Amino acid sequence: MDLDRPIAPDPYSLLPQVPSLTVTSETFADGDTLGEAQVFDSWGMEGGNVSPHLSWSGAPEGTKGYAVTCFDADAPTPSGFWHWLLVGLPADTTSLPEDAGAEFGKHLPRGAFMMASDYGIKAFGGAAPPQGDRPHRYIFAVHALDTDDLGLDDTASGAATAFTIGSHLLARGTITGLYSF
Repeated sequence: MDLDRPIAPDPYSLLPQVPSLTVTSETFADGDTLGEAQVFDSWGMEGGNVSPHLSWSGAPEGTKGYAVTCFDADAPTPSGFWHWLLVGLPADTTSLPEDAGAEFGKHLPRGAFMMASDYGIKAFGGAAPPQGDRPHRYIFAVHALDTDDLGLDDTASGAATAFTIGSHLLARGTITGLYSF
C-alpha cells in the first residue's frame, strides 16, 4: 500500500455544519483501536463482525428519528467504504446494544432497517483495511432527523442514503475507531 498518500479529511467536515450530538460507546473510546469483535469475518480476517454499543444525547427539539452510519474514509477508493447504514430509528431511541447491526435486524427497534453496506450485506460489516495499510478511521455517526421516514427502502445505495439523510439532518455526532491489519 502507498502509505505516503495523504490522509483524507473527515468527510463530515466537508458538509454544512449542524449542531452536535454527544456519541459514546461502552465498546471503544473515541480514537481508540477497535477490538477483534468489530473486525470483518472474511477476506483472511477472523473478526466477529459485531457492531459496537453506541449511545447518544443532545438531540435538538423537533427530532423525529435517527440514522446511524459507519464509514471508512481511508479506504483506497475515491468514495470511501460504507460499513453500516441503519435508518428508521424512532426518536425515543438513545442507544444501540452491541450487535444491533446483526443480519436481519433482530436487535433493532421496530421500524428500523439496514441498507446494504459496500460489502453487499444488510448488516454491520466490520473493519477490513488492506493488510499493511496505516490504521483506518471507522467513523460511526448518529444523525438526528426531522422525520421518522426518509422515504427509502433497503435497496438504496450508501450515497443515496447519505444524501437523503443530509436533506433531513438536524444534528450529528460521531465517534471514531481505528483499525489496521
